Amino acid sequence: MQADKLVDVGSRAASRKGRRLRAFLRNPTFLAGLSILSFFVAIALLAGWLFPTDPQDMVAQPLLWPGDDPAYLLGSDSLGRDVLAQLVYGTRASLMVGVASAAIGLAIGMVVGSAAGYFGGWIDTLLMRLVELFQTTPTFLLVIVIVAIREPSLSTIALAIGLASWPTVARLVRAQFRSLRESDFVMAARSLGYSSTRIIVQEILPNALPPVIVAASVMIANAILTEAGLSFLNMRDPNVISWGGMIGDGRDQLRSAWFLTALPGAAIAAAVLSLNLVGDGLNEILNPRSDDA
Repeated sequence: MQADKLVDVGSRAASRKGRRLRAFLRNPTFLAGLSILSFFVAIALLAGWLFPTDPQDMVAQPLLWPGDDPAYLLGSDSLGRDVLAQLVYGTRASLMVGVASAAIGLAIGMVVGSAAGYFGGWIDTLLMRLVELFQTTPTFLLVIVIVAIREPSLSTIALAIGLASWPTVARLVRAQFRSLRESDFVMAARSLGYSSTRIIVQEILPNALPPVIVAASVMIANAILTEAGLSFLNMRDPNVISWGGMIGDGRDQLRSAWFLTALPGAAIAAAVLSLNLVGDGLNEILNPRSDDA
């Protein structure tokens, strides 16, 4: 009899996984965003193989237009650097900053939000005042201040964006914990003598993750835009090629060689669009009110 129950539980779990997989495969928004995002990830991973030389090397005649020289398909900038090579390596920098900063923001936000939502009381009040303190400061201004204090490297930029973006995650996680902390499965865990840490990590947090996963895609997109803005303002690592830096370098030739700003701008738009599409698709699939969830 016990074996039959275990088989039944396993079959229901497999059925739920199958429905979730079919929901992913049937969602055109998610598939479109994932396809574009996968292309950028592949480009970032293969950058060293596609262009083994330094993308900052002066290898061609300055200001070649796309198509002028078959060896440099997207032309060259004012210093004679290959624009296509810079775009490829810029993909790596933007994705690295986006993922790293989102991971930092998610880590801080989940710790603060879970503690505030689970314990409540003075802990909730104190942590929410801290959240409000960060939210009263303009995000981009806070990032600029942090980067200006330290050396403007990729790690510093990722850290600054992560420190500025966690309050939104904290509020989201807090709301999820407040709605789940009195659920039957949480009460059962308490009656079994589970510690608060175990209840938070093993019982409530897995059930609070779907909206956090959706928020993560938006955080990566915002981080890419923020990094591009910093690079445009010349607050960037001078040894690393980035899309925002390319736009900043090309603004002086905006009338005579507009492609120097248009190409990296299009890359930023496509990357942010793909992440937003992935986020919208995940929101539809993971929404508990959805038929596919």
